[in-house]
Amino acid sequence: MNGNCYLHRPSSIGILACELYIPSIYVDQSSLEAYDNVSKGKYTIGLGQKRMALCSDHEDICSLCLTVLSRLLDETGVNPQEIGRLDVGTETLVDKAKSIKTVLMQLFVEHGNTAVEGVDNMNACYGGTAAIFNAIHWIESSFWDGRYAIVVMGDIAVYAKGNARPTGGAGACALLIGPNAPLVFEPGCRSTHMTNVYDFYKPNLSSPYPVVDGHLSVQCYTSALDTCYTQYCTKARTHIESHSGTVSTDEINLSTFIGIVFHTPYVKLTQKSLARLYLNDIVRNCSYLPSNVIEKYQYLGMCAGSDDKDLERELIQLSQELYEQKTLPGLYFSQNMGNMYTPSVYYSLFSFLSSKPDAEQLYGQRILLFSYGSGLASSMYSLVCQKVQESRFTLTQLQKSIRRARHILDHERTELAPDLIDKLLTEREKNDHKVPFVPSQPIEILKLGDIYLKSIDKNYRRFYEKFHADDTSMNKNKDIQQLYTQYFHDHQMNGST
Repeated sequence: MNGNCYLHRPSSIGILACELYIPSIYVDQSSLEAYDNVSKGKYTIGLGQKRMALCSDHEDICSLCLTVLSRLLDETGVNPQEIGRLDVGTETLVDKAKSIKTVLMQLFVEHGNTAVEGVDNMNACYGGTAAIFNAIHWIESSFWDGRYAIVVMGDIAVYAKGNARPTGGAGACALLIGPNAPLVFEPGCRSTHMTNVYDFYKPNLSSPYPVVDGHLSVQCYTSALDTCYTQYCTKARTHIESHSGTVSTDEINLSTFIGIVFHTPYVKLTQKSLARLYLNDIVRNCSYLPSNVIEKYQYLGMCAGSDDKDLERELIQLSQELYEQKTLPGLYFSQNMGNMYTPSVYYSLFSFLSSKPDAEQLYGQRILLFSYGSGLASSMYSLVCQKVQESRFTLTQLQKSIRRARHILDHERTELAPDLIDKLLTEREKNDHKVPFVPSQPIEILKLGDIYLKSIDKNYRRFYEKFHADDTSMNKNKDIQQLYTQYFHDHQMNGST
């Protein structure tokens, strides 16, 4: 980018390019149901999940972020000198003082660039959204020097053995942010709701597991959704009026958007969330709704509680077509990877974009996003898809990057049996914050170019290396599940597991 760009107010700020990290191992949720001896369909139908991604001991939050950032720079051809800000969003902490962003700086220092603003953003699953907002605000400010911003977000979501474990997952993504983008964050169209609750939190700094009040968390999510949607509709209409100079007759409702995506701790919640927004539109007497629906339900008002299961089922049925058109296409990654915490809503966005075979279908269309982080912090905002002329960053290029990730998801992962997953997570818990530490699980799960954790020394300093084809052992052609089976057998025989 031209260093003099800061003399002119930037416009159409948004996502220029993206790169997604897909962990190489997963467990099938139906197999997990049988292993956990729960009713068939509890995870696959009750939660709406198909597979859950997991990480080996060669992967930590820093390695995921290093890999996805390195690949973004390689794939886009952006010189690290062209980056002026780097924000990280995560709740997977490995240090209470040293930010993950400082670890990522090794990719810039080697290119002579230390003038990179930004550090980590942390508030449960909302940290990635906060990081994006910071990047946008920097580009809009007088401090912008004409360079790009990058946002990296990722998490490894693990739970103690029990009912919550199937809602885990892992993932990371890196987004290049700048002006003249194919995915524009719509100016003025953003609402926020924040308050103090204890629905999900991690007070035990010696444990990777959260304290969760599941029922309260769903109530908080629903309340935040209602509040943000009401604010958003008002702000968006005001924005339209201020730009047109006249009182707008355009109504903001679910029909306004080609896609509606949510933070997705589990897929079933998104169906309930879309139904909740549908109820909001009923109460507002939105014109696209059938008159008989409004007559039947409008009297309820927004005081109708989320605990009314009969009402919830009716609203889900009434909004089914909208859900299948606008939300379901955005759930492919979440269904097959699980809860990714900070990048969750963005994987939903990318899944939706990749579901459209032709970028022409998206030009001029708006996508609504709802980001939620327990504690709580939430925002609702919209993106506009635009055709970018004479640019290296286009919607078609974005779709290509996402489809590469979907190919890895579908064809380059290894399924592990639930008993192996159980042992893997037990070992992960045992080794959490252990020093010195050298990963010992099968390295063959890594993909060419992955940056992995090589060791942690006695002073807790972490060291990383890039994985090359010749790094694999003589077992590289063996079945990964067989290698893990042998690995845990050997550890058990040695008394170390």
